[in-house]
Parts: sequence; structure tokens; C-alpha cells
Amino acid sequence: MNLNIFGIPDTDEKMKLAILLVFLVRNIFASNSSCRLTSLIHEKQSNITPVLEKHEALLLMFLGFGGLSITLGIVHFAVRRYIYRDAHSLDTVFDAGGKVTLGLTAVTVTSQMLWPADFLQSATIMSKYGLGGSLFFAVAIVLDILMFPILSLTLKTRAPGAKTFLQIICARFGKGAHIVFCCIALFSNMITVMALILAAKAAINVLVKDVSDEMILLLLAFLFGSYCLIGGLGTTFYISYFNTALTFVSVLVFIVHVTYKETDNIFTKKENMYEAMKCIHAPDGNYENSFLTFRSRGSVIYGVVLFLMATSLSFCDQAHWQSRIAAKPAQGVAGFFIAAYLWFAIPLTVTITSSTLYMSMSYQNGTHLLSSFDVDSGFITPFVMESVMGKTGAYMLITMITMALMSTGSGEVMAVSSIIVYDIYKVYISPYRKGIDIKKCPLCGKERKHTDDTGNSDQICKCPSVTTCKACENDVMVRLKAQHFMHPYECSVHGRYRRYEDELLHYKNWCMIWVTIGIVPYGLIIVNLGVNLNWAVYTLQGVYSAFLCPLLMTIVWSKCTAKAIITGSIMGVFAYVAGVLIVAELVYEGGLGNFLINTSSDYSLLGGITSAVTMSVSCTIIISLCTHDIKTNQDAERVWDKTLSIDNPLNPWRNVYKEEFASINVSEDTKVNTTHMTKIFRSARILAVVGGLISFVIFGVVIPANVLSLEILTYDQFSSWSFACQIWVMIAATFAIVVPPIEEIVQIVRYYSRNKSNESVSQEKYVLSSK
Repeated sequence: MNLNIFGIPDTDEKMKLAILLVFLVRNIFASNSSCRLTSLIHEKQSNITPVLEKHEALLLMFLGFGGLSITLGIVHFAVRRYIYRDAHSLDTVFDAGGKVTLGLTAVTVTSQMLWPADFLQSATIMSKYGLGGSLFFAVAIVLDILMFPILSLTLKTRAPGAKTFLQIICARFGKGAHIVFCCIALFSNMITVMALILAAKAAINVLVKDVSDEMILLLLAFLFGSYCLIGGLGTTFYISYFNTALTFVSVLVFIVHVTYKETDNIFTKKENMYEAMKCIHAPDGNYENSFLTFRSRGSVIYGVVLFLMATSLSFCDQAHWQSRIAAKPAQGVAGFFIAAYLWFAIPLTVTITSSTLYMSMSYQNGTHLLSSFDVDSGFITPFVMESVMGKTGAYMLITMITMALMSTGSGEVMAVSSIIVYDIYKVYISPYRKGIDIKKCPLCGKERKHTDDTGNSDQICKCPSVTTCKACENDVMVRLKAQHFMHPYECSVHGRYRRYEDELLHYKNWCMIWVTIGIVPYGLIIVNLGVNLNWAVYTLQGVYSAFLCPLLMTIVWSKCTAKAIITGSIMGVFAYVAGVLIVAELVYEGGLGNFLINTSSDYSLLGGITSAVTMSVSCTIIISLCTHDIKTNQDAERVWDKTLSIDNPLNPWRNVYKEEFASINVSEDTKVNTTHMTKIFRSARILAVVGGLISFVIFGVVIPANVLSLEILTYDQFSSWSFACQIWVMIAATFAIVVPPIEEIVQIVRYYSRNKSNESVSQEKYVLSSK
């Protein structure tokens, strides 16, 4: 028997002898009455032998992926500078200009939702629960993504100028609530980065030989921050396209190699995969203890927990809000829906292929080839890809994992930097005008022109719009042509604020550098503390559920108050901790004595999250009803006037929607309210509601109902399910690879032509005026 195909090196004679002995015993004494497998290895560390040399992996990631990211950052900066001519704007760094195309939005959301766990832990879930585990893992995340469109639209309607969700809290509730939620947001980012560091360390250690923790952390810091500094959020969109495209290509190669390539390996034959799945006993809770069923109580519970956790993370993590902010509503709504369909294909297909192949290999060998530690650590996919494809499989997997790390990690760097710049530095350290009301013009400190105030005209802002300011146009053109010396701003109205933004841009650069550098010592602390990966991913992130309702109410309910969201959040945290501890003590063997395992188990998390959501909802609603001062529709409108006033005088959000405002006859001097915003987003809202309902029915009703109607899958049904997943991933790959670059090129060409036309008109006017 060739044991090298299972990843066992020639030098490990004891392991080879043990496996050979078990194999012989199985063939001599095995009966058809039992297909149970016994685990060969019971150790607390991995026994998988990495196949990649350290220099090979580091060259691939540092020069390959790092070089690609820096190149794309330079390209994006050049496009913003010479085509869009807004590279000098701070907002462009954190919202990519606010006009990201549908395709880029879709692949970026897909890329940001792809975590290493989608390639690693999803296979673990299927190995424990069978086909139901892989399906409900994917459905839970997709249902979370389907909430993005309506949330994005609501955010754009209520606060189109906001760059962070914390700005909305500050505008509505003042600095007290703002400080509390700044701490919550930064805590969320720290927990997410912790999970990424631990997952990356586990994955790289099992793929690469002799790599140290320090080298892994330096590599992560380089990958996370390499292109954020150059191009900001826009480069993240560009990189996300390449990440998603490379991931789809790697998945397709893996599927084709395993499913369609002629090979002598008996365990890659679909008939043998099916027989292994049919024969191996699944845990209690699965229908007839079968892995070939979607009727799995454990899978459903895990899916519910994962959905609540993913939704809570979406609200608390600024990295998720950035994607919603960057796209116009119509493109954002459609992009989020497409992202759900794109994302669904990847983990589901990879999981089915790798898990069924692992079970076939173990079944043919007569024993589990991995220890319980390896399985719980998510090493099924690395083991299978290395065993079947050798170094090629390891390269492909490290590519997919690196792509997931780059998108998610860079998003976290951008998120922390945007919070520090917009919500700490601009508000508390160096505000442009201290103590100014948000409804007043930051340039002159007077009431904005778009108000109902008919009093003293001396108290009304008379600052010209930056879009019609000739001095600003000259300043921008001079800066574009300048090579070394930066010409001082000459505009008497906007020049001082431009200098302030230049200061913020400089601060932004240093902020990103220090956040990126901070990943290394932070990671060393996490690694040396020995934080458990599952506990960090599940138990710590479950705390987010306490903040879900308060943040949702902040955006959608005018009667929500500062006291309510603070109290609701604090009480929700206490309820979560109490729920997790009580369930872990009462339900699981060993109680709190086996703390890390029992507090990160399904029922403990379900009890904690439901307690947190129930408590925070109750407190937020009841206290808001007791403390609000909203009596009329006009009072409610004044609440949203505060959030609509969040703006940048050098990059007004009204400019992004000029065409939409023109379609409903709203002039530049008209005060915009939520009624106007609702009108211009009417078509997007219809798309969000209709598309959301259809997609929810497909993923939440049709697919689960159809597969749950099957008891135990026959061979034909199993083959049809696998084939359907493969077709899905092929269609998704075609869209992800082809559509985004076409849309982006068309938009760049359109802006370039518009710039040329405007320059020609300006030149003609200059000639006529000189005559």
C-alpha cells in the first residue's frame, strides 16, 4: 500500500507501520456489519507534514502577492489622480470615491466574507455533521449577506455623507455614546484581527516547513498594509477582484483534478466517496446516523448560531460598513445580492469535495488519517489537497488562504484607521472648529443655506460650493501638474480646509503605518497567551450580539436615545456572558471545568446569543420609549437632519447624486430631507425588497426544503447535488473573472472622455475671453 499518498513521509517509519498494521487487521477481521472508524492518533499537536519549503512560500507571498498588491495600489492611485482627479481627497481614501461599480462591489463583498475558516473549518463541520453541516454553514453566511442591501440603502438614505457608522452615533447622540461605541468598534476589530492571526498561523504552519511565529506575523503585517497606504479603500477593491478571481480559479482546478481527471487512486472515484459516506456512522442527531442526509439537528443549531454571529459582526465591524458606503445605492444593492450567490459557491463546493475525499481515504485505509486535533483545527482541506495534488495542492490552498487574509486583513487596517482619523482625531484631538454644531457650515461656522431659518441673513452661510469655485479648480490643476513643490492653496474660502485635509492625509498615512506595525506585537501577545482558535472565533465574537439591536435602532428608529443604546449594549453583554456560562455548566459534561471547549460549543453559544439579543432588544426599546422626545413627524425629521448634515465641504455627498436629484427637480439650494432621499432611491429600494425576498426564499426556503425532503441520499441524488454545486461555482467564476474589469474600464474611459471634453470647453472660453 502506497502510504505517501496520505501525506506520510518515508522517514516516519513508526507511523507507516502503525497504519499498515491497522490496514491489514481491517482487511482480515472487518465485517460488513460495522463501518465505524477509529482514530489512529490522539495527540494535542498536528502530525501533518508540511510540503512547502519556507523560502518557496515566502517568495510567493512577499514577492508574488505583496508585489501584486503594491502594483495595483500604484495603478489605483494613478487612476484617481489623473482620471478622477480626487486623489488629494481624504474621503477618497476611505470610500473609494463613492462610485464603485456593481461588479467590484460584488467581488469585494465576496472577498471580504471569505475567511480562512471557509476553507478550513467548513470541512470540519461537514466531517462532524455530514452534508447538512456544509449546507447550513453556507446558508447562514448567505442570509447575513442578504441583509446588506437594505442596510446599505437605509444608511445612504439617512446619512449619505458618513464614512463610519460611529459618525452617525456622534451626530445623533453626542460624544458620550460616541466614545462608548468607539471602544466597542475597536474591540470588534481587535477580536477579528485576533481570529485572523490565529487562523493564519494554524494554516501556514501546516503548509510550510519550519516557519516561525515572528515570520508569520511579519508576513501578515506586510500583506495587510502593503497597499492600503498607497491607494486606500479603492486599492482594496482592486485587490479584492484579483483575490476573488484567483480563488475561483484555484477552486475550479481542485474540482477538475479530483472529479474529472483520470487517476488510479480509488478514493477519488465518486462511487467510493459515496460508499464511504454511506458506511461511516454519523453522530446522534443525524437522521439514522448518516452523513448522507441534510436532516441534522447539530447542523441547524450551528447554522442559527453562525447566522446571529455573522449578522452581529456585520453591524459592529467598520470594515463591513466601508463596502456599503463605497458604492452608490443601486450598484450596492445589486452588488450585495450577486456577492451572496458568488460566495455561496466557494465554501460549499470546496467543503463537499475535500470532506468526501477525506472520508473516502479514511474508509479505504480503515482508520481516520487525522487526529481529533487536526480535524478540529480545520486541517482536512490541507491534508487532502497535499495528498492528492502534492505541492501543487499546497500552493493552491496557500493562495486561497492568502487571498482571504489579504482582503479581510486590509479591510481591518482601513477600518481601524478610519475610526482613528474620523472619530478620534477629527472629533477629539484636532477638530477644524471646536464645539461647532453639526448642522452648521464647518468653513464659516454659520447656519447652512439649506435651512428653514428666515432670520438674520448675516447668520446664514454664504460660502460658494466647491464645485463652482474657480479658485479651487485652479488649485487642483496646479497641484496635479506639480512634480515636487506643492503650490500653496489660493482659494480664500476652501484653501484653509484643504490644508486641514492635507494634514489629515499625512496623519492617515502614519496611522496606517502604526496600525500595520502594531499587528506584530499584538499577534505575539495572542500567540504567547495560547488563545484557543475556536474560542476566539466563536465565544469572543459572540459578544457582538449584544450590540446588534442598538446599532440597528440607531439607523432605522428616530425615537432611539443615547441612554437606550448604552444600557441595551451593557445589559446585552452581561446577558451573553451569563447565558454562555449557565448553559456550559448545565448541559455539557465537565461544566465550566472544561471551560474553553464547553463555552464555545453550540448550545452554550446559542444560549448566550439569544439571551444577549433578547436583553438588548428589550432594554433599547423600553428605555427609548421612556426617554425620547419625538412627538411629531417634524421632530423625527429633525433627528435625520443631523445625520444628513454629516458632510465634507470639499467633497459634498450631493455631488454624488446630482443626476438623481435632477430627476426629481431638487435644485442645489433646496434643503434635502429623507423624503427626497427616499424618492431618489425608490428604484433601488424596490430592487432591495424584491431581490431580498426572492433570494431569501431561494436560500432560506427552497434549497433547505428540497434537500430536507430527502431522507438519505441515493448515489444518483448525491451525484446530482455535487454536480449542481460544481455548475454553480463555474457560473460564479465566469461572472467574477469577466464582469468587474469590463465595468471598471468602461467607467474609466467615460471619465477620461468627460475630462477631455471639459478641458476643450475651458480652453475655448479662455480663447474667447482673451479676444
